[in-house]
Amino acid sequence: MSEIINTLTEMGFSRSRAELAISTTKAQNVEQAMEWLLSNEELESPIPESTVTEPTPINSVPENIEEKANIEPQEKEVVAKSIKCDDCGKLFTSSVEVEFHGTKSGHTNFSESTEEKKPLTEEEKKEQLGKIEAKLKQRRLEREAREKAEELERERGRIRSGKDLLEAKRKHEEAEIKKMLDQKNREKQEEKLARERVRQQIEQDKIARKALFEQKMEQPKVEQVSVAPVKSAITNYSEVKLCIRLTNGNTLTQTFGAKEPLSAVRVFIEMNRTDESGPFQLRLLYPIKVFTSEDYDKPLEMLDLAPTAVLVVSKT
Repeated sequence: MSEIINTLTEMGFSRSRAELAISTTKAQNVEQAMEWLLSNEELESPIPESTVTEPTPINSVPENIEEKANIEPQEKEVVAKSIKCDDCGKLFTSSVEVEFHGTKSGHTNFSESTEEKKPLTEEEKKEQLGKIEAKLKQRRLEREAREKAEELERERGRIRSGKDLLEAKRKHEEAEIKKMLDQKNREKQEEKLARERVRQQIEQDKIARKALFEQKMEQPKVEQVSVAPVKSAITNYSEVKLCIRLTNGNTLTQTFGAKEPLSAVRVFIEMNRTDESGPFQLRLLYPIKVFTSEDYDKPLEMLDLAPTAVLVVSKT
């Protein structure tokens, strides 16, 4: 930590501001502390500068000459005053500077040196400070450009998410529309089949009634005296099967007793109809006949509805 402070003081910053930068940012290298100092030039440190103790001169003469005479000669220890780059010859005072230089230049050969690195002159300090400011400015520009690019990418991501959401919504709507169309097609097909069944039933009823009518017309010519057998043939039906077509095209099929009155059919229609409720009347398609209120008390076998018939419900 003291190496970083020494480096900052050599660059022209006061020791108090260097200590403030390190204590505030917990910086582990010179660049972090330098960036804080350049961004907070107006702040001053409350920490008083430590008093620098004047070093004792190496050639000071002991007051007691006798003690000087008794001092045994000792070998002077060689003290490393700097670290030298063997690749380019530059001197450094701290390992932080060595690490920075190695990272920047790619040099890897360093050794201790007894040479003392001369302090920077004012011009060198200004030049070094200018380089650091330019580098910090470049880093700020790069950071801003990177943040701008990241923001642009996030915006693109939001746009893509919005497009994906709209696409999913469109597909869901298309699926719902297709489902509705398929349902309508099925309903139309079922309605078509129902109409076809009614048409076939009507045709069968027509054929049956035509055969019965022809039988009735031919019976007197064959045997005019014997009328009873014809009546017995007609009254032999115990059930009447009716196909009832409602106003909405739907049909109801039900078997009634031949002795039941037509009013029973009317009650059955009112209880099971699927079209709009309201007053209605019953009629035959062939032969064409509209039933009146007097017919509702008559049994079905007397109204020519046996053994099968098609009744049409119409509004009144």
